[in-house]
Amino acid sequence: MKIKIWHNQDNIGNSKNTLKGVNKSQRDSRSSRTSKNAEPCVNNNVSKILNELNSLIGLKNVKKLINEIYAFVEIQKRRQKENLVTEPLVLHMIFKGNPGTGKTTVARIIGKLFKELGVLTKGHLVEVERADLVGEYIGHTAQSTREQIKKAMGGILFIDEAYSLARGGEKDFGKEAIDTIVKSMEDYKDNLILILAGYQDEMEWFIETNPGLRSRFPIIINFPDYSISELLAIGDLMLKQRQYKLSSGSREELRVVLEKKVKDHKHSGNARLVRNIIEQAIRHQAVRLIKFKEKGISREDLMSIKREDINFN
Repeated sequence: MKIKIWHNQDNIGNSKNTLKGVNKSQRDSRSSRTSKNAEPCVNNNVSKILNELNSLIGLKNVKKLINEIYAFVEIQKRRQKENLVTEPLVLHMIFKGNPGTGKTTVARIIGKLFKELGVLTKGHLVEVERADLVGEYIGHTAQSTREQIKKAMGGILFIDEAYSLARGGEKDFGKEAIDTIVKSMEDYKDNLILILAGYQDEMEWFIETNPGLRSRFPIIINFPDYSISELLAIGDLMLKQRQYKLSSGSREELRVVLEKKVKDHKHSGNARLVRNIIEQAIRHQAVRLIKFKEKGISREDLMSIKREDINFN
């Protein structure tokens, strides 16, 4: 991918005013020192985005790889500035993991990061699935796929459950969608990034169905399921954002419920499960409190989630 380096023009007028009254030799001397010795300013937006990434719960290896990609892009920009040979930036990715493991969240962060680095012009995320791409008759699929690609230009096209595009066999229109996507990767390589996402085994199978896919998607990121302690931390964060908190004993009850749910359902032990439990607990708390509205409900009552709110049985 060709790197675009965007220069900030906002302060040009202010710089001229600052130098007014300074003689030419002083200006030339100052300009010479600046060009030779000054380091590029650190982009505060990039720092904020990386902090957002690193503040996510869990995902240690995911964070490590994204930070490596950031460092690689930044160094290639600096090499280009010094007229050194640069490596081509092929940044299309495959995300493998169960639902609720943070794939979409990380994709949005990547979009914002690449916009700040000048790799993408917009950095927005367009999330689609098979139904958004595959039509019902010949020619309809290519048209629908191109429309979604057009929406994603300057940003990221995130295709969830991408393996479903190859499940219908040779006569299925999903193959037409894949062909259109592959062509677009070449046509718009300077301003479009594709991320294909889905279950680990299914995505591995999908890659094997098209020999050209693996080479076109050099970055493969595995999103592991969250541990129970990570799920509890996610629950704490969700409650804090909603201005609720767990009362004495309710956190242990949440742990018990999570352990049971994860044991009963192999692919349910992730952030969506926690969110569903938290939202249900909030509804249960509301029902419990409304019974005592005549006696008065304190601020503490409104914020506290008790054991009985989480124990749904």
